[in-house]
Amino acid sequence: MQKTINQIEIMRKITLLLAAVAFSIIGAYAQQAKYVFYFIGDGMGVNQVQGTELYRGELEGKIGITPILFTQFPYATVATTFSATNGVTDSAAAGTALATGNKTKNGAIGVLKDLETPVNSIAVWAKNAGYRVGVATSVSVDHATPAAFYAHAGSRSSYYNIGKDLYEAGFDFYAGSDFLDPTDKGKSESLYDMAEKNGYTIARGYKDYMKKCKKAEKMILFQPEAASQIDRSSIPYAIDRKKTDLSLQDITRSAINFLTKDQDKGFFLMVEGGKIDWACHANDAATTFHEVMDMDEAVKVAYEFYSQHPDETLIVITADHETGGFVLGTGPYKLNLQVLKNQKVSESGFTAIVNKLRQKTKNQVSWEAIRQALKENFGFWDQVQLNDKQEARLKAVYEKSFKGEGVQLEKSEYTQDEPIAGEAKRILDEIALIGWTSGDHSAGYVPVFAIGAGAELFQGRIDNTEIPEKIAKAAGFNHE
Repeated sequence: MQKTINQIEIMRKITLLLAAVAFSIIGAYAQQAKYVFYFIGDGMGVNQVQGTELYRGELEGKIGITPILFTQFPYATVATTFSATNGVTDSAAAGTALATGNKTKNGAIGVLKDLETPVNSIAVWAKNAGYRVGVATSVSVDHATPAAFYAHAGSRSSYYNIGKDLYEAGFDFYAGSDFLDPTDKGKSESLYDMAEKNGYTIARGYKDYMKKCKKAEKMILFQPEAASQIDRSSIPYAIDRKKTDLSLQDITRSAINFLTKDQDKGFFLMVEGGKIDWACHANDAATTFHEVMDMDEAVKVAYEFYSQHPDETLIVITADHETGGFVLGTGPYKLNLQVLKNQKVSESGFTAIVNKLRQKTKNQVSWEAIRQALKENFGFWDQVQLNDKQEARLKAVYEKSFKGEGVQLEKSEYTQDEPIAGEAKRILDEIALIGWTSGDHSAGYVPVFAIGAGAELFQGRIDNTEIPEKIAKAAGFNHE
């Protein structure tokens, strides 16, 4: 009798143990990320994020931060960004690290530092796992960061070949401003012509996307043709945006809409806020803050989706590197960030205004006209009072640019701007008590934020190569 009781007790314990194991397996599976959002703020270092929140705080009349959405995610850490060959990475090597989990040489896309050995990205791992895949950005679709998720090139500037790799990868959804070199400088078959051959529909703008998305098997979303004729390299800065312009929020919403057409499948979506980096290269603080907030608006679209699928969705936010060596505080123990609200356009946007004045007056632009433009777009002599030295600096730049023998444009990584635009931006940044140590990248930490299924993996200082590995673990992708 006692033996029978012992046997029953043993069987009961075994049954309970097996049930516990089964429950843990089912629980682990339930927590696996079916839907993955991977946001990358190009150039978005720690100070770019905190500066944005401090700026928002000052606009509310307080000293302190008013948080953006993604900084409130429950898991947050920092990541290192050095490349295989440089202490300071470029976007190609950093993009490759974030996409594939491999360090490479600066300038290389989706290959190891020998510039030949291809390595697959987490987007490919997701596709091979049966997920639908999207790659999106606010700059050209063949730029370094998005390209790292689908292309293999020893040089990031091989734009035409990178465009061909886009079709070779065969993902479900791509979005960006346009192709940078759609015809290989007129020598080869157009990348646009390749779209239909490879089963893709090209939409121009959000409204056009909505017209075409239902019948499309695969989609490439670009900005309207008129916008590309002005600048195909990126969609406009948030601070310069018009109602007809494509936005990163539009892109993210379109991507979710398209990737959920087959609801039986999960999806992986990378979204890049690419022009944070451009604004930082130009040392344009107001434009930078607007770009960070704009990416946060795109994150809100993803968060809405997460709210409907909280147990199956993972959202990860990070950056490829910091740009500009951005400094919050330039001597006095205070900030004056709220003054930046008076800047109504980017440095490039003000350059466009000055160019129109040049055309209108056949290059005979008066100081009074420039002064009025500065008042309207930077608040000078109105909301923002200038001292004698600052006004003298603006007047000296005006005299040299409009009365001298010729104008020498100010060059940053992606733009060439009017000297008066650059000087106005510098003066406003000085008044805001912020500074920049360079017009290029730095080796500063970048932030990492996460929420959802598997978000607990993002703890403790990590390297950028660990981020795709952790996402793959959360989603159950095989590293291939």
